[in-house]
Amino acid sequence: MHRCITRFAEQHWHCSVRCMSSAAGKRRALPSAFPVLDLPLKPIHQSVFEANLRNSNACRKKYTEFSEKLKEGGGKNAIARHTQRNRKLLVRDRLRLLLDDEDFLELSPFAGLGLPYGDIPSAGCLTGIGRINGLWCVFIANDATVKGGTAYPITVKKQLRAQEIAIQNRLPCVYVVDSGGAFLPLQSEIFPDKNQGGRTFYNEAIMSAMKIPQVSVVCGSCTAGGAYIPTMAEEAVMVHRIGTIFLGGPPLVKAATGEEVTPEELGGATLHSEVSGCVDHFALEEKEAFDYTRNIISTLNFKLPEEEEETEKRKAEEETLYSSDELVGLAPKEYNYSLDVKLVVSRLTDGSRFQEFKARYGTTLVTGFAKIHGHLVGIVANNGELTYQAALKGSHFVQLCDQRDVPLLFLQNTAPTAALTLATKQAEINSNRLKAQGSMMSAVACASVPKITVVIGGCHGADSYAMCGRAFEPNFLFLWPNARVSVTAPGHAGSLLPHNSEQEEEQEKQEEKLNRRLKEESSAFFSSGRLWDDGVILPQDTRKVLRDTLDIIKQQQYQLSTGKMQSALLRI
Repeated sequence: MHRCITRFAEQHWHCSVRCMSSAAGKRRALPSAFPVLDLPLKPIHQSVFEANLRNSNACRKKYTEFSEKLKEGGGKNAIARHTQRNRKLLVRDRLRLLLDDEDFLELSPFAGLGLPYGDIPSAGCLTGIGRINGLWCVFIANDATVKGGTAYPITVKKQLRAQEIAIQNRLPCVYVVDSGGAFLPLQSEIFPDKNQGGRTFYNEAIMSAMKIPQVSVVCGSCTAGGAYIPTMAEEAVMVHRIGTIFLGGPPLVKAATGEEVTPEELGGATLHSEVSGCVDHFALEEKEAFDYTRNIISTLNFKLPEEEEETEKRKAEEETLYSSDELVGLAPKEYNYSLDVKLVVSRLTDGSRFQEFKARYGTTLVTGFAKIHGHLVGIVANNGELTYQAALKGSHFVQLCDQRDVPLLFLQNTAPTAALTLATKQAEINSNRLKAQGSMMSAVACASVPKITVVIGGCHGADSYAMCGRAFEPNFLFLWPNARVSVTAPGHAGSLLPHNSEQEEEQEKQEEKLNRRLKEESSAFFSSGRLWDDGVILPQDTRKVLRDTLDIIKQQQYQLSTGKMQSALLRI
């Protein structure tokens, strides 16, 4: 009897919470009239602005070159073989059939460029977040024109990051599978470790337990370990003749048994839909497969806001007072070319409005509240060195946002090198700064609210950790093309080397060599090629990208089934 009463109480509590959440969705936000940052560009800014603009244009040229290279995929011959001989659609054509429109957020498009084992365009797979029937979903789509869809270490890393984003933001995930399996010469970097190949399947299981929906579309090879992706998804769709699932293909069967068998007989759509039951939907062609997938997504238990409500919300949003195009000249060429970060803030927020927090204290860090496309955010932005006072202020503000459930936006442009200790007084200052920065790091690490980081300049040293660098797991991290990511900035290698007056010439050579390496390895494109971020974005697109990411983060509150009590497991 006691158990029945307890269960009834729990069910009543869950129902109450859902009802409260539903009611909360209909309430209006508190009115706000934040002060306007009226900060036009002035003549005193002109020389720095123009130097930054020239550098940004050079970075934009490189950005365009890489983007054009990625559109070629694995090259003309590979594209012809994929479309004509194999009669398959290209990966971007598949996404056009899957998504509502082409206005999706692509993640890490430059991943795989400039690696020691060669260029792997887009790491051999496209990942991103797009709308399917109005619902934001993560997609992971193999590009079989790149090395036949073979998985390299960077491919696995990119797929795992997409799953991590799906988990962090509770987003449905669609796998578009067309892969030839792992690249065996690099198997030691793909197979054995915790965050390598097997983690994909672990994540699938965890996501299922968290009630994060997963759908798989098999429109190509699904060999060896890759065969587990569709079989572990909640629903799977398979295309006739071009889709196959097996652990070992026909050549291995012949080598082991001497029997000759076709891929379709061994693991085609007919076999898996009629005999093994590994897939749930049989599609004659790719278009039908993606129609099935869109219909599956429509069965998910989400209740999105009415279109009229969204339209009214968009109408009520204020545009910035100043054009976002001016951000191009505010992207610092070097740390010494940084202008007041409030100029950047005023070109990102609704109506250029900003409610600053502790405006007169720790002024080398700017903190405060603003709205971006109607979303309330707490902004933390570097405006100089992260001093003792600035770090204490940052720690206070991050905890305040965490207490109020306000998402955090970090605009990162850290000092090029750590402060040197040349005197006893300086040692005391640096020790206090160290303690305060440690406090801020703890606040950032422990904050449970969503966090978005945009590196608008430098990402150097321990200051970058306090500003929610990659290691501190922001929901999203983007770089501007001018950004630099390294332990210390190029030109400051001397701060890392011990001074030796007896071998000054040799030390100068060593310093010059290290500075050259820092310049090469700190570029935004070097970083993005290794997936240290979620993509390089143009400064003028930042406001739109922030709008999309904040919409994506907010969507999880519309899922109705998360509060449901765990039911008994069903097995076939």
